[in-house]
Amino acid sequence: MFEGKLVRLRAYRKEDIEKALEFANDPEVKKCLVPGIPFPWRKEDEEKWYQSLNPFSTDSYSFAIEKLSDGEYIGGCSINKIDWKNSVAEVGIFLGRPYWSQGYGTDAMRVLVRFIFNEMNMNKIKLHVFSFNERAKRVYEKIGFKVEGILRQELFREGRYHDVIVMGLLKSEWEDLTETDL
Repeated sequence: MFEGKLVRLRAYRKEDIEKALEFANDPEVKKCLVPGIPFPWRKEDEEKWYQSLNPFSTDSYSFAIEKLSDGEYIGGCSINKIDWKNSVAEVGIFLGRPYWSQGYGTDAMRVLVRFIFNEMNMNKIKLHVFSFNERAKRVYEKIGFKVEGILRQELFREGRYHDVIVMGLLKSEWEDLTETDL
């Protein structure tokens, strides 16, 4: 388990499945989560995903996010793609809507970034964020991510095209930040 000021990243538990499914099927969460058709996930799909988690994987890692104050499951984050040769990892995060704008997402990303740089010895972390997801963009910028490119009109959502922003954070940039800045 890896702790921040507000949250802990831990292994998923079977009892997280119901809440994860509820959060992921919330239309406001889902529209920011997947680039494909935002079709509702079934419990069977979430159970298969849970069964596929492998702590010995070298391709991806998924963490449940829980509040330090009471251990409540509030979302998840993952290292989705790992390029060991070039020391680059791609990440993603989601929180249930009741936990938005309370500092949990920022804290969880700080913990995840620290884990990737300090435990995995990666040189770069990258992510994709949809242009309409202002809340997420602010979180990533606060942590030190920089816009590296814009995939113009890459996403069709709610009847119109949106850009997908590619952001990255180098280990050297992160090391230059102090804990108070983070």
